[in-house]
Amino acid sequence: MALAGLLACTGPSMPNRSDGRAFFSQNCTSCHGQAGVGDGPMASGLPTAPTDLTALSRGNGDVFPATRTLAYIWGDPKQGHLARVMPEFGAVMSEDLVPVELDGVFTPTPRALAGLLAYLESIQK
Repeated sequence: MALAGLLACTGPSMPNRSDGRAFFSQNCTSCHGQAGVGDGPMASGLPTAPTDLTALSRGNGDVFPATRTLAYIWGDPKQGHLARVMPEFGAVMSEDLVPVELDGVFTPTPRALAGLLAYLESIQK
């Protein structure tokens, strides 16, 4: 599993894919759809079609690109997903961090996004 850091830090406080699924359902389905393929009810009104989140591994040699995915969602506010779509989450998320192994380094990651990464990895086709 690419997110070995999630498994290595087991305990009641680590998020899992069920937590990520709940976050996804509440915050991402309007654009990405229930199945994550980019067919949400708001997708047709967007200038750029939402990414098919079930195909992230396919475009990366069948390996889930956890670091790149997190960087896109949480990365540079001038170019990241949060700046364009969900800026209201920024401050709240940065107050609750958990260690996630990304490219061999344990990285402080917002709890909600750690769960979301686990969920997104679980829906890869």
